[in-house]
Amino acid sequence: MEITRRLRLLNDELTSRVGVGLLLILVFLLSLPAVTTRLYSADEIEYFAFLRSLWFDQDLSFENEYQYFYDRGIAHAYGFHETFLELRTETGLRYNFGTIGCAILWAPAYAVGHMVALTMRWLGSEVLADGFSQPYLSAVAYGSAVYAFLAVVISVAVARRLVGGGITTGLLMWLGTPLLFYTYIAPGMSHACSAFMVAVFVLVWLRVRRAWSLQGLAVLGAVTALMAMVREQDLLLVIGPIADFIWTAITRIRISSDRMRSAQQWFTASIVGSFVFAIVYSPQVISYIVLNGRLGPSDVTTGKMNWVAPHALQVLFSLEHGLFLWTPLLFVASGGLLWLAWSGCGGSADRADMRRIGLLLCLMVLTQVYVTGSVDSWTSAGAFGQRRFVGLTVVWVLGLATLFKVTRAGTRRLLWGVCALSVWWNLGLIAQFGAGIMDRQRLELARNAHGTFIEVPRRLPELAYRYAFERQSFYAPKMP
Repeated sequence: MEITRRLRLLNDELTSRVGVGLLLILVFLLSLPAVTTRLYSADEIEYFAFLRSLWFDQDLSFENEYQYFYDRGIAHAYGFHETFLELRTETGLRYNFGTIGCAILWAPAYAVGHMVALTMRWLGSEVLADGFSQPYLSAVAYGSAVYAFLAVVISVAVARRLVGGGITTGLLMWLGTPLLFYTYIAPGMSHACSAFMVAVFVLVWLRVRRAWSLQGLAVLGAVTALMAMVREQDLLLVIGPIADFIWTAITRIRISSDRMRSAQQWFTASIVGSFVFAIVYSPQVISYIVLNGRLGPSDVTTGKMNWVAPHALQVLFSLEHGLFLWTPLLFVASGGLLWLAWSGCGGSADRADMRRIGLLLCLMVLTQVYVTGSVDSWTSAGAFGQRRFVGLTVVWVLGLATLFKVTRAGTRRLLWGVCALSVWWNLGLIAQFGAGIMDRQRLELARNAHGTFIEVPRRLPELAYRYAFERQSFYAPKMP
């Protein structure tokens, strides 16, 4: 009878999970018309240029891609022509400050866009199969949206595995952070792809660390390489698994009866992971050399760095895109991360191991604070939110899930209220930012609060109509 009861409970749980999963997929599919299928900013054009140039021209000369968008009034931001159509790198090519990873992730969707363009032409349409037309732009935009959705799904899986729950916190994090903006309004940026790859990276790390096998480290090395090719700063996140690996290796070697043999095995495992990383990362290495004549980003990029991180605190608390002021839900989630590191709350692992995971995740967050605080353009002026932290979505989801896990019923109601306000704050800022009714360079708390809680609700029908039928009026480029 007991076995039957447990099997019934397991079946009910699986049925519930499948039902919720199917519902989320359905909601996501129904939301796809909200994805903005265009490119707008210089960053988006740089990432897209990698894909279009490699696919059609088989080179890394981006002048024709830049000229195409400039001629059509898409890339008329201040300084675009001077930077991308006048200056040349040391190898005589046009600058591209992006990386090749998004092109790799977008390639399957781009192939679908190419087939759609060819089919439309076969049916008599005048659409061009040139890599620039709407089927290609739509494919990239929808591809990013799918990666954002998968990032949330994987984040939920990680949170469920470590602390239980996760679905609600995943949805809160999607709605309450800039990930929503970079899913639907500016999908051509790298942030949805970054959130996906970091989520995969954390998931693979948590699985590999069970045994640190050669096969597992090879997979982790490959995933790390692709993550670093999407956004260079995400490479610093590898400090978490490296510290975890060293920690475990030292512990195991100490208790081994044959310490020399054990040390050799751990060293071999590290070499395998590093070798696979180097092989998979080679496309980025090649692009660096071809574009910049050296193994690394351009001198323009490196010239922006001040490695003592003078802006680290401003990154978190400044009105100029400070992380916690622009996205207060992440301040709440940070509390959960600190709790995880301090108390080791968890269900599927022992408390000490959970504390180690929490500490390492906090260290990984600090690397992003450090590198963002080291960039002269730390404010991400003109972008929505402190966008350089969108890639940490999986970490934030886990932090928030931990907080919900450890709070009592009365406190949990307060937590729900704070989360609800934080989500509405994010949605209100998105509406104001997209409609151009706020200063995109910095927050003005009193004005933004009035806009979020009074003006946006009052104008909601108008804004919804504009977004549905006059999308070009949102996040509109400002002509110089």
